[in-house]
Order: sequence, then structure tokens, then C-alpha cells
Amino acid sequence: MRTTVGIIGGGPAGLLLARLLHLEGIDCAVLESRSRAHVEHRQRAGMLEQGTVDALRACGAADRLDAEGLIHHGIELRFDRERHHIDFPALTGGRTVTIYAQTEIVRDLIALQLAAGPPLLFEAEALAVERPESDAPVVRFVREGREQALSCAYVVGCDGYHGISRNAFPAGRSRTYAHDYPYSWLGILADVPPSGEELIYARGAGGFALHSMRSPTVSRLYLQVPNGTDVADWPDERIWDELAARFAVDGDWRLERGPITAKSVTPMRSYVHEPMSHGRLFLAGDAAHIVPPTGAKGLNLAVSDVRVLARGLIESHRTGSTQLLDRYSNLCLARVWQATRFSYDMTRMLHAQPNGDVFDHRIQLARLRRITASRHAAAELAANYTGLPLGP
Repeated sequence: MRTTVGIIGGGPAGLLLARLLHLEGIDCAVLESRSRAHVEHRQRAGMLEQGTVDALRACGAADRLDAEGLIHHGIELRFDRERHHIDFPALTGGRTVTIYAQTEIVRDLIALQLAAGPPLLFEAEALAVERPESDAPVVRFVREGREQALSCAYVVGCDGYHGISRNAFPAGRSRTYAHDYPYSWLGILADVPPSGEELIYARGAGGFALHSMRSPTVSRLYLQVPNGTDVADWPDERIWDELAARFAVDGDWRLERGPITAKSVTPMRSYVHEPMSHGRLFLAGDAAHIVPPTGAKGLNLAVSDVRVLARGLIESHRTGSTQLLDRYSNLCLARVWQATRFSYDMTRMLHAQPNGDVFDHRIQLARLRRITASRHAAAELAANYTGLPLGP
């Protein structure tokens, strides 16, 4: 097999890149190790920055998003039994965010890809990227029990943290930075209408809680729990009681309860791989960086990587210039580190520390008070949450 751009990974990053390249007449092929059914049902975050929405619209993948997506004009911060609204449009010059599940984005992009796009091979497990320093790198993969080779001009690793793309970086030519947090999130999906119109970030007596949503009839909620938590130790009633306690405010607000359809525990981690390119191999999304979900940056960072990379590949295809491709890693890492910093700050500000440090607790409250009392501090949070500029 031969193509111009070989893409490893059929998640939103790989599929969006394939779509952007296809629209410019650039040959590419996507290798996805899992089945189509598995990919289309992977539950992930679904808060979209305006830039992500704009990118999906520009490539014709936003019909359902525009019809079903929930536009949010802010978030609510809760602490000390108080409610504080952060008004995004007023603080950012009109920017908003949109709730639309990542599973739906993937389904939309897969449908477009299979209808008129470049090859999308499911159950094609990438084994290695060979000769990334050359002008003809090769991706070796297994499909239907047979090992095959995909010859490319460029390779893009969108295969996540556990993928094989990073293995092609020579020893000593890259560096990783990581931070593990001393707590996890217990997440649930529930068949119950959301208890509010916006996302609620709460710093309750027992720790952090987040109220989100998937649709007008499905809620997504999270609880801070100790690392190593077993979901079997959290029956439904205990979950709802703890959520209600952490969201509690003075007033008549009430948490709506309903059937819980899914539970999972997610560890919290920050991770950055530098650089994000080596020769003609480029990393995008979780293959290069991971952030805790507190700042809702994971999917949006992946999309911003892909937008920058697509511009570079299109420039190279049209003019032969690799100027933008040569700057890809530096351009993306500037935004990645800002998102990593924002996600770290949000996480540290809202989560109870396991050692029960009273000093830490008072610092957290001081930060929250600053944001809710100062327009400048609130504007900084809003600017980061709705998405920093893509860059040159």
C-alpha cells in the first residue's frame, strides 16, 4: 500500500485530519486497531471550544452538531454553599462552548470518511513506524492475520498514549514530562435530565464534583475519589447522596436523580512529550500530551494539533515548502503547555488534598474568591476555558 499521509489511529484527531486532507486532494489512509463498533462507542469528554466547532463546520462534519449540540454561555463555580456564574460571552467578547459527545463526532467523521473519503481500515493494528527520518517512512501493521506495509511520504501518530508512534523516536532525542495526581474521578452516565443549564464545578466538603450533560435527557457527573477506587464500592444510592452533598448550596436548588447506566474510574494525569515530531513522523492528540479532564482540554488540544498539521501538509503539497511543518512541534507545544498549566491550576484549585492540609484548603478558597470577585481573574479563566488562539 502507498499513500501520501499515513495516519495511525481512527479517533477524532486522525479522522479529522483525514477529512481536512481529503478536501484538499491529498491522499491519506487511516489505520485503526479497533473495530468500528468499538470506536463509535468509546465514551469521552464532549466539551468543544469554538475553534473545534469551527473546524468541524469547515469540513462539513457539523450538521448533527449544529442540530443537537448544547451551547453553553458559561460555567458555575460552587464553594462554601455559594453559587457563582462565570459569563463567558461577557468576559471573552462573545465566545461560548458547545456540549456534543465525542462519540457523536467520531460517528459523523466515520460516516463522511466511508462515504467519500480516503481508506479507513478498522482492525488494522500498527506494529512500528520505520525510517521516519527518510523521505519514505513505512508503517507496518497487521490486518486479518496478515502483516502489511504502508509506504508514506509522512506519518501521523494519532494513536493515543498507549500507541506505538512514540516508539519510533530515537533514544535521547525526546523527553517526557509527567505528573500523577493523588486522586481519581468516579464518572457516571445517568438517564436523567440535567439539574442545571450549565456545567457545575463544585468544591464541596468531601472534595470535588462536576455536573455535566450529554443531552437534554442524559447527565454526566463526576466525583473525586481516592486512587485505586473500585466502582463496586459505590452503589447508586451512595453516589447520588455524595453528589448531592458536594453540590449543596443555600437556596432551593436540587440534584435530580435517575437510573445510572454506566460507571467508571479515571486516574488523573498530566503528560507532555517533546518534541512532537521527528523527521516525517508527527504526533497529535493523546499520543503527545494528556491533561486531567478538569479543564476540558483533551479533545480540543487534539483538534488544534490537527489544524496546525493540516495547514503544514497542505502548504507542502501546494508549494513544496516545509516551513510550517518544521515549526509544527513548537507551535503546538506553546498551546499544549498553556492548556496543561490551566488544567493543573483548575485541578489543584477544586480538589481536596488527600492529606487534609488546612493551609491548602484556605489557598484554594482564596483562589476561588479571587476569580468570583475580580473581573480580570474571571476573564483569565474564561479565556482559557473557551480556548486560546491557535497561533500563527
